[in-house]
Amino acid sequence: MPILFVTYMLQYLDKNSLNFSSVYGLQKGTHLEGQDYSWLGSIFYFGYLFFQFPSGYLLQRLPIGKFLSLTTIAWGVVLITTPACTSFGGIATNRFILGALEAAVNPGFVLLMSMWYTSAEQPLRLETYYCTNGIATMFGGLIGYAVGHITTGLAKWMYVFLIFGSISIFWGIVSLLVLPDLPSTAKFLTPHERLIAVSRVASNRQGVKNHRFQSYQAWQTLRDPKTWILFIMAVGAQVPNSALTSFTSIIVGSFGFDTLGTQYLQIPGGAVQFLALIAGGYICTKFPRNSRCITMIVANSICIIGSGLLVGLPRSNKWGRLVALWLCYFQGLGFSMSLTMVSSNVAGYTKKQLTGAVLFTGYCVGNIIGPQTFIASEAPAYHSAYIAMLVGYSVKLASVVVLYIYMYMSNKRRDREQAERGDASEEEEREAVEKGMLDMTEIDNRGFRYIL
Repeated sequence: MPILFVTYMLQYLDKNSLNFSSVYGLQKGTHLEGQDYSWLGSIFYFGYLFFQFPSGYLLQRLPIGKFLSLTTIAWGVVLITTPACTSFGGIATNRFILGALEAAVNPGFVLLMSMWYTSAEQPLRLETYYCTNGIATMFGGLIGYAVGHITTGLAKWMYVFLIFGSISIFWGIVSLLVLPDLPSTAKFLTPHERLIAVSRVASNRQGVKNHRFQSYQAWQTLRDPKTWILFIMAVGAQVPNSALTSFTSIIVGSFGFDTLGTQYLQIPGGAVQFLALIAGGYICTKFPRNSRCITMIVANSICIIGSGLLVGLPRSNKWGRLVALWLCYFQGLGFSMSLTMVSSNVAGYTKKQLTGAVLFTGYCVGNIIGPQTFIASEAPAYHSAYIAMLVGYSVKLASVVVLYIYMYMSNKRRDREQAERGDASEEEEREAVEKGMLDMTEIDNRGFRYIL
């Protein structure tokens, strides 16, 4: 978990380096005009999108720990080369490559969760590393504030990329030495402990890892309604995301705060995100069977309130609008819970991997659309962007409700079928575990029940 914790914080910090450098002359230094900055936010996710399925294939074929560690080193190298970019074409290419390299992180971490932890344990563990988004926002705000006091040497915006990139390279090397590929090969466990680690996750009814691509599971992924509900949910969730990543400094500045204020006033938003994620993970671990969708609904409702206030409050109310922006940081909790829908409610290694890829394709689509809602001619009001945030959160809320109803009805149907067969619950449980370890999908395994 410590390796995942730091790596996830760095990938969030690194992809948002654009935000922290935007108020320190990035646009001038790279000769950006009009919508160029918005396109830099989108282009990162074009790289992320195009390499989503290749990354998924490589995650299945290659040692997962080594693969993720090497990509961490590689994206650190890309970051420290960013100050060499002097044109839109150069920095756009740089951002595309960065997105391609980071494409494996989220799907890879979801797979690691399902390999190491039971379904009941996954929410808190996932939120433990996902809460680093909030920590990264706070840490990035502090670094940005410190960079603002540099008065000699390179242009200030360059220091942001050099600092973040250097840290990522160092940490990638540490991860390469420490992060295991599988529980059965973990060097820090004894042979007996490795057996226990594998047997623990047998109760997930999902198995651990299968290097063989199962074509029937791929077709089942495409026919499964959950796949496309998760896709729509991800698109809706990520359209507003650019407001909390690439454009936060610009938004806070548009409220009327000074340059240094645009950095340190992001820290409370990061704190909101951190606390929301930890609280949500605790609740879903304390009540493991039926709390995940409810948690997503509550978090998303708070985001709807925040985005609604951004749309409705007058521009003169800068503190009210700032608090509204902080409320939108609850969105991280809702999206992270959707990741547990893949790790806990999708079985079959190929199907889990492809479902995650589809979800993150939606993630990319939303993040490509989001920056384009920030229209340069509307600055500093950005009214279209705030309306898009409200619409995105509303679409996500509707998707969560539909997903909950679908899984609830499926569980009830399987309970009725079990009662009609007269299967003893312990016998079906044992059979479900055995089928899961044989890489059977949740649809084919009639003993599988969705965690709501």
